[in-house]
Amino acid sequence: MIRLHHCHQTRSMRSLWLLYEIGVDFELQVYPFDKTLREEPYRSLNPTGRVPTLEIDGLTLTESGAIAEYLCERFPEAGLGREPGHNERGAWLNWIHFAETISQHTAALTQQHVALYEDHMRSPIVMQLEAKRLAKTLATVETGLANDFLLSSFSAADVGVGQAVYMAGHFVKLEQFPKLSAWFDRITARPAYQKALPEGAGLYAKDFYPPWEISA
Repeated sequence: MIRLHHCHQTRSMRSLWLLYEIGVDFELQVYPFDKTLREEPYRSLNPTGRVPTLEIDGLTLTESGAIAEYLCERFPEAGLGREPGHNERGAWLNWIHFAETISQHTAALTQQHVALYEDHMRSPIVMQLEAKRLAKTLATVETGLANDFLLSSFSAADVGVGQAVYMAGHFVKLEQFPKLSAWFDRITARPAYQKALPEGAGLYAKDFYPPWEISA
């Protein structure tokens, strides 16, 4: 039995997308992005009250990078991993976990723009700083793209970083990164990505949240 616990437009989307790419049967439990995650029965499954949580092979995994590594090793026939000894193994691992570097800045901006619901709670300085830091992570992807994909062929690295870029695009314009934009268009045309998108309302009410200007 494989069961993924998921909230729309969160890190768990990368696990959902990867499961669709692998093509394995699984159960999907979708939660609202609210206090439900901090209550029973979910709290006993993942005491941090976060997603993703993946139940598989009698294990409970709660880190998206670990989930990606485990799924690729569990289903090697999908060809989305890079096994130990492969000449792309190091780069694959680095990209898998770089997705979280992108996401930490997106999470800070989500907190400012979405979770803090009144203007007086928000910090224009934090919003501008995090937007600039987020843009630097996207510039790293831009520099690292030498092929159609992050590695020699499509892999879980594209899934993880691609989902992080999808979230980042709510706060930084992707058009300023031409190679990244072309790559993102390429991977998001995949049917598995389209299946992982929310069918209705997600976490973000807007397509883009510009950083605030600081008053003189």
